[in-house]
Amino acid sequence: MEKKVRFHLPGLRYNYPLNMFWLSMLKQYPQYFREGVEIGSCFGEFPMSLWTGGRYVSGDQCDAGYIKAVIKNLNDQGVPVRFTYTNPEITEEDLDDPYCNFCMECANNGKNEVIIFSPVLEEYLRKKYPNFAYNSSTCKEIRDLDALNAEIAKDYKYVVLDYNFNNRWDILEKVEHPEKLEILVNALCIPDCPRRGEHYINQARNERIAIKNRSLPPEKRIPTIPWHCEYGDRNNLHTIQDYRTFVKPEDIWEKYVPAGINNFKIEGRTANLFSLIDTYCFFMLKPEYTGEARLLLLNNLTHAGIITVNKPRPGHWP
Repeated sequence: MEKKVRFHLPGLRYNYPLNMFWLSMLKQYPQYFREGVEIGSCFGEFPMSLWTGGRYVSGDQCDAGYIKAVIKNLNDQGVPVRFTYTNPEITEEDLDDPYCNFCMECANNGKNEVIIFSPVLEEYLRKKYPNFAYNSSTCKEIRDLDALNAEIAKDYKYVVLDYNFNNRWDILEKVEHPEKLEILVNALCIPDCPRRGEHYINQARNERIAIKNRSLPPEKRIPTIPWHCEYGDRNNLHTIQDYRTFVKPEDIWEKYVPAGINNFKIEGRTANLFSLIDTYCFFMLKPEYTGEARLLLLNNLTHAGIITVNKPRPGHWP
């Protein structure tokens, strides 16, 4: 019996065209893909969402028509939208945010999911939107086996593992219900990054500032909080493969899937498009088809105007 290997893809806004083309390629050219590959969800949020976490985008709030279309188009492909509402600093006053609640209402059809961090927000969402599946975020940084098993025992569809437990088979073999684990395969942070939690808080605070600035005149807008990380800002697929937390594609099929773990998350909601294409190809395609499939994907993105290739301007002969 074929084992399903579910990948969860980043992005409901900037990566949406790429993800739709990827879904189309999976349907039309299944021979390109490794055994059992399917898309478990597309995760993220529609900028600018107060409840979002992990990534910060300023000034690009989506209109109602776009939000409804993205949700419908993904659901029509059998793919859940998974809202990444992992802001760690949500307060009671934030729960009635009209934009985030509108997004939830648009997706309130029993087909979609939320990945959650804040207990305050989780309690509110579970009560108001019981038709969603809820997932526990890696942002919780659970680094204790007993705490991890306790989290898995809760009413979550999946628990996204702290990336520091990747390849830790002394831990993973003791996890109860491994089928509820989701593995972040390409974490860009260095192992045991001392600033990961701090980064989540910075992103959340800047999101709040950016939303507040929308209602202020230019001269009264609040500066966002600068961020520089000396541990991982320049990392990409090609520079993280020697990290002990990096999950090789071969290990997915040879180790994780036989252990009952079938869900794998690719980070990259704000990644460079070409870097993300490399990442998708690396993890999900058979190596012998990578070049052919990448070229097909790039051509389609160019024809659709997602990638623009400028021709040199003609010179003028005197």
